[in-house]
Amino acid sequence: MSPPRPRRHPDESDVRIRPNRRGTRPRSKSRPEHADAVSAWVVTVDRGRYTCLLDDGPPTAGTATVTAMKARELGRSAVVIGDRVHLVGDVSGAPGSLARVVRVEPRRSALRRSADDTDPVERVVVANADQLAVVTALADPPPRPRMVDRCLVAAYDAGMDPLLLLTKADLAAAGDFLADYAPLDVRAVVTRRASSGGVEGLDAVREALRGRVTVLIGHSGVGKSTLVNALVPGAHRAVGVVNDVTGRGRHTSTSALALALPGGGWVIDTPGVRSFGLAHVHVDRIVHAFPDLAAGTAQCPRGCGHDERDCGLDAFAAAGLAGAAGPARLESLRRLLRSRAGAEEGAG
Repeated sequence: MSPPRPRRHPDESDVRIRPNRRGTRPRSKSRPEHADAVSAWVVTVDRGRYTCLLDDGPPTAGTATVTAMKARELGRSAVVIGDRVHLVGDVSGAPGSLARVVRVEPRRSALRRSADDTDPVERVVVANADQLAVVTALADPPPRPRMVDRCLVAAYDAGMDPLLLLTKADLAAAGDFLADYAPLDVRAVVTRRASSGGVEGLDAVREALRGRVTVLIGHSGVGKSTLVNALVPGAHRAVGVVNDVTGRGRHTSTSALALALPGGGWVIDTPGVRSFGLAHVHVDRIVHAFPDLAAGTAQCPRGCGHDERDCGLDAFAAAGLAGAAGPARLESLRRLLRSRAGAEEGAG
C-alpha cells in the first residue's frame, strides 16, 4: 500500500474565472423610436417575407411594393395580410432589397379562426378588412350550410359585414338555399357559368365589393379563383377541379393575396378551407350581432347558452318584441350557436 500523498495548499492556479461573455455594459430596455419609419400595407405573407404597399392613406393599385421581414423587437407578434405596418431600412423596392417591419398599428378588425373546436388558441387570418364574402357553390361541390354558418359566426365576431357569394347557379337554383338565410338579412349575390366559359352576374359582384376590403373564403372547387380571375384581369389565380369520387375540390391557392379591383376596393383571396374552428368565439359576441334579440337576454338565467329550455329569448320573440321576423331570427341565431359548438358540423 502506497503512502498517502502530502496535502497541498491551493494557490491562484486552482481558481478558474469564466469570462463574462455578455460583456460589462448593462442591457438597456429602451427601443429605438424609428421616427423615420414609413407607413405600408401588407398584401402578401410568404415564409417570413412580407410584401407591402407603401402608402400613407388607403392602399391603391400601382403603389410601390417593398419586401420586408419582421424586426427582432416585435418578438413573436404575428404580422398578417391587411396589417398596417411601419418600415425602416431599404424601402426602395429594388430587386434584392429588404426592409424591416418595426411597428404594427392597432387593428380595427381581425378575422380569426382556431385549428379546431377544442383549440382555444386563435389565429388571425386577415386584419383590417370590412367584409367577409363566403363563397359557396350551389352544386359541384354541393353547399355545406354548416360551414357557411361558421364563417358567418366568424364575420360577426370580427365586426365584419357578411356577404353570401353563390356560384354555379346554372347547375342548381339558389332559392331554397337563400331562404334559410333570409332571417339573417345577409346580403347575397348569385353568379352562374356562361356558355362561353365566363361568369355571369359579375356586375352585381363588383357593386357588392366596390370601395371595400373584402376577404373571400370558401371550400376548394367552389369557383373562388375563377371569380378572382374574372374580377381582376391578370390575377392568374390557379383554378382547381372537383374530385368525382369525394365531391371535394383540390387546393389550388396556397397563400392569401390582396388584389386591387379595377373599379375600386380590394379582394383578399385565401386558400380553400375545409374546417373553421370557433373555439375562441364567446357566445355573447354572437348574440350581440343580433341587436333586435340581444335585449331579450336580460331575462335569461345566469350562464344561459341561449339554446335551452329556460332561455328568456323564447318569450321575448314570441311576444313580438323582436319584430315579425323574431322567431325565425331566433332559430337562425341558435343554428349559429349550435354550429359554433360543433353540434352540427357533421351535417355540413
